[in-house]
Amino acid sequence: MSSLVKIDSNESLKSGLNEVVRIIAEGGIVAFPTESFYGLGVDATNPHAIKRLFKIKKRDPNLPILILISSLRELPQYAISIPSGAKRMGKKFWPGGLTMIFQSSPLLPSVLTAGKGKVGIRISSHPLAHALTRALNVPITGTSANISGRPPCIIADQVVECFGEDLDLVLDGGKTQGKYPSTMLDMTVDPPSIIRKGIVKAEEIIRSGIYKEIINSA
Repeated sequence: MSSLVKIDSNESLKSGLNEVVRIIAEGGIVAFPTESFYGLGVDATNPHAIKRLFKIKKRDPNLPILILISSLRELPQYAISIPSGAKRMGKKFWPGGLTMIFQSSPLLPSVLTAGKGKVGIRISSHPLAHALTRALNVPITGTSANISGRPPCIIADQVVECFGEDLDLVLDGGKTQGKYPSTMLDMTVDPPSIIRKGIVKAEEIIRSGIYKEIINSA
């Protein structure tokens, strides 16, 4: 069975994060809670770890995987052609349930982007997921913890039951919201296009005044 660490104190948080840093550096896979569902994290710059992630999820290799970063300052490392409106969107909606899609930088392997050259990026608002990204010096994947086509996991025990020994560590941060995924907004088109409805609503984006128009393609 996967190793499970319950995060219920500062000491367990520090210990759990130290273990995650070691596992990620060695190409391993960890599960952790996000503002939507439990996610599966690997080093998003490690193609071998990403291939292993696709395998355990039984995920179509033609479907890209989003990444989590720790701050808006990191965005230019992993995305190119960042519109000024996207930076304003980041200041408004990050950390939070908005994934913005950009042209991928050369630092990210093609297996992550499914050869499409685009990558979804988010800063998670979940305290544990955010602490995890801050503890690492690489971005991590933020794909949901589930076998493709099945419902995502919202508690750690479901993650363990789903993946068994395929995971190296599960951080148990309690039950997640589990209602909506992150909203996906394609910033490579003008006006931006919502390609997946989720936590952040189109009305919220319009009310922000950053974009007068967005396309709802979801």
